[in-house]
Amino acid sequence: MAVSISAVILLAIVVVILIRGGTVQILPALACAGFGFYLAQTGIVPTITDAISTVTGWISGIST
Repeated sequence: MAVSISAVILLAIVVVILIRGGTVQILPALACAGFGFYLAQTGIVPTITDAISTVTGWISGIST
């Protein structure tokens, strides 16, 4: 749970920076957010969660 909350905060910061910097405009950002919400309701969620857990495991293994 802590990893998912941290990932959400990190991604939110990245999106805000991209929108404020003019790299991403508000409508495409909202479209991506909507896509994410719909994607979360599909059967691919366990695969995505496993992939994120694997990557975070690799990152934590590198830092120790």
